Amino acid sequence: MINQPATPRRVGLGYLLPLLGGLTCALGAFGLSLFGLERTGNLPPPAFSNSLCVDEKLQQLREHPVKSPDTLIIGSSVAWRHVDGDQLVKRSPTIKPLNGAFCGLSANQSVYVGNWLLDREPTIRRVVMVIDPQDFAGCWKAPDAVFNRNDADAFVYEKAPRLPYYIRYFSPVSLMRNALTVKDQRSGKNEWDPLVFDSYGGGPLDTTNSRRLLYGKPDALDHSCFAALSDMADRLKREARKFTVVSTPLHPDWKSKYDPDGTFLADFDFRVKKSLELANAKYWNADRELDTPAGDFVDAIHLRWSAAKRFSAVLAERLYMSSPSIETNLMVGAGLTP
Repeated sequence: MINQPATPRRVGLGYLLPLLGGLTCALGAFGLSLFGLERTGNLPPPAFSNSLCVDEKLQQLREHPVKSPDTLIIGSSVAWRHVDGDQLVKRSPTIKPLNGAFCGLSANQSVYVGNWLLDREPTIRRVVMVIDPQDFAGCWKAPDAVFNRNDADAFVYEKAPRLPYYIRYFSPVSLMRNALTVKDQRSGKNEWDPLVFDSYGGGPLDTTNSRRLLYGKPDALDHSCFAALSDMADRLKREARKFTVVSTPLHPDWKSKYDPDGTFLADFDFRVKKSLELANAKYWNADRELDTPAGDFVDAIHLRWSAAKRFSAVLAERLYMSSPSIETNLMVGAGLTP
């Protein structure tokens, strides 16, 4: 007896139509939910990275672009919250800074973001990377790609419709969690995690309060973090763009508690210099050279905005010290002989 091949079963309209109808209704309900959240100011950005402050920064770059920037700030939250673009412009009125720093990034991720922005912003001639030791631990476990570059390109630079990204990166738990807080964060009512941006993309942490040290002893410094820094320096050297790395001030109590003999920070300083030695890069250890009292900090590594303004003013002098008279005045003020 010869077995006959089974006849494929046809899917009837009685099955397909309800399925399509259900999908359409679900998509419609999802769209209405997003619309309702947007109308009330509670709609988070699409979850490209599933980190609200990163995703909100992408939305900021989309909605408030800096046209033809020539100075790029990169790094983690210390770069985002410590650089006041107004102070840079005050010192050199012709410059156009773009703060391209994102919160919570390790050094390799900051380099990933920096490369993305450099590829998209050909007018940039100077890069400033503000760092702290926390950024240079654990790069081996932090994927370089903070977000998908192709999707970020389309969203930020091509103004692609947002709905497909809410669907592609749909995460119901994080969507609802972020919807509960994003309105207060955008308004600045959330004191410790505000999502308020200045016109350059910076994120002022404008509070008179403090929240203890918050950060403990960092993990061991990771070679791959410094390799990423060296890669950025090499690229900028090849492209004849200026590169300045700045080690941000750290809370004096944190240093006394977690590095009382200074060996950890000395090693960090040495490794940064070693990473930059073959490139035409400048390094400024602001932690060592600036007098930054405990009252300037909100935690171990973050400056309150009033202190960030002063830090930025000195940074501006370091970056744009082209005039001999200015350089002489700085040296005299420091008690040095020009």
